[in-house]
Amino acid sequence: MAVALDALDRRILRELQADCSQSLEDIARKVGSSKTPVWNRIRKMREAGVIAAETVLLSPEALGLEACFFVLVRTSEHDADWQARFLSVLQARPEVLEAHRLAGDIDYILKIRVANARAYDSFYQALIAEVRVFEITALLSMEEIKSTTVLPV
Repeated sequence: MAVALDALDRRILRELQADCSQSLEDIARKVGSSKTPVWNRIRKMREAGVIAAETVLLSPEALGLEACFFVLVRTSEHDADWQARFLSVLQARPEVLEAHRLAGDIDYILKIRVANARAYDSFYQALIAEVRVFEITALLSMEEIKSTTVLPV
């Protein structure tokens, strides 16, 4: 269920998404308010689950994780035990940045970050050793055109 946000809440969220490390004073100045009301709104948005987490974004390339693969997974098994095992395997793999269950011909899509194709193959071998899948297709991203964590608020 969506939380009702007014224009000031949205300005605060845009500032936090741009840089959550900026001071409360800076945020208040930029959104045209004072510190106490801004702090109270941030606290309420945290409590309501609008602000889920605060984190640092790292550069994959600077860390040697230059290969981004999108992995399409089809399975012939759809029972709860298989799904729980598959999800557990994905949760345990730090290479998996995102995992989505899909409608349509493909059951799951994974976003994987690794150093290179050999590292992807190691991931692939470990995955199929732990859980049975019908078909896997890996797509190497040649160029990241747009990537953002900023939501349109």
